[in-house]
Amino acid sequence: MSQVIVVQNSLNIANNLCDLLENRDVTVIKAGSDSSKPDFLGIDLVGYNANTMVCSDIFEKEIGGSSKLVSLARQAKLTKVIIITESKLVAGIDIQDDLGGALKRITVEDFTDPYSLELIFNVCCPDVLFSAGDIKTFELLSLARRVANTDVTVFINGPTGSGKEVLANYLHENSNRKEEPFVAVNCAAIPENMLEAILFGHEKGAFTGASNANKGIFRAADKGTLLLDEISEMPLSLQAKLLRVLQERKVTPVGGQRDIDVDVRVLATSNRDMASEVNQSRFREDLYYRLNVFPLQTKKLSDRKDDILPISIKILDKHNKENGTIPFITTDARDLLLKHDWPGNVRELENTLQRALVLSGGKAIDQMSIMIDKSLSNINENLSVETLADQLAFAKAT
Repeated sequence: MSQVIVVQNSLNIANNLCDLLENRDVTVIKAGSDSSKPDFLGIDLVGYNANTMVCSDIFEKEIGGSSKLVSLARQAKLTKVIIITESKLVAGIDIQDDLGGALKRITVEDFTDPYSLELIFNVCCPDVLFSAGDIKTFELLSLARRVANTDVTVFINGPTGSGKEVLANYLHENSNRKEEPFVAVNCAAIPENMLEAILFGHEKGAFTGASNANKGIFRAADKGTLLLDEISEMPLSLQAKLLRVLQERKVTPVGGQRDIDVDVRVLATSNRDMASEVNQSRFREDLYYRLNVFPLQTKKLSDRKDDILPISIKILDKHNKENGTIPFITTDARDLLLKHDWPGNVRELENTLQRALVLSGGKAIDQMSIMIDKSLSNINENLSVETLADQLAFAKAT
């Protein structure tokens, strides 16, 4: 869990930032500004693992300048210092490195602007796995943290592109297996005749081309976590073998004669309606119940609009790293992002923002840089109209 020290001295943004950090499961250490105290920030740092400190430019001057501030921060084993200045002279927010990257300077125009707060949060906690701002997502993450430290099998269901694999990573990173391997296999991407050998391993000479033995995905994830992504695409012929592995916690390599014990925490995902898959005999009922011990449901992006801006920042940071900054999204451009339904969920949002980076040249992203592909929305609208027409025709005929 991340920990951040916030020095509240002439920093109007402090309370808003503290609230945001605490909502994101970040431990906030609120400090005064008495630099005469030997503990540096007026608090006892013993027992804290905080690596980031946020303060104002006024506190920087009080402490004796940026070099002195960085020196004292290093003595306190803080690896990151962020100095925030509130100024109407910038358009939105400006983020700059100082002292060769030893600290970051952030100048913000409006300390109440939610998007500016999100940008500061990303600078404070760049390693946070799950970008969120919606109450529904916070509830999901809270539930995920509660189950993470158990070995219960988790089934994550939700629309394509809604963050199922990211949630699986979040479960692993918050579990007592986080130091062990996290291995993911996409059941839809591997040919049926290869999937068994990839999952359970194979002996040398077990089939044509098996010139060497392979321990397989289950043994590769031993002591760690195994994600079976898009499990509903697994052929029925293999589902019975998987059920046995989950029950017995043993695998038998293809061509092998003995069982091998495995200690693996299993997560599974699907974008399908699993009740329908079971009812139509496309998925084994007993395997479904074995996997669905603890269900988690991801929602489509249009049902969690407050996640759009935090996710957008994470995407822009990912695709603009070579420029060392995150482009500011103007208010008009944000409105366009928030009003769209995003039928392709996060993947569609990522495509849109990559286009925006190209059109904006890495500078501020305005509404002219936002090109939203309406083709999928139009297809869905046409399907709805055709479905309604069919229903009306059927009603007339009967």
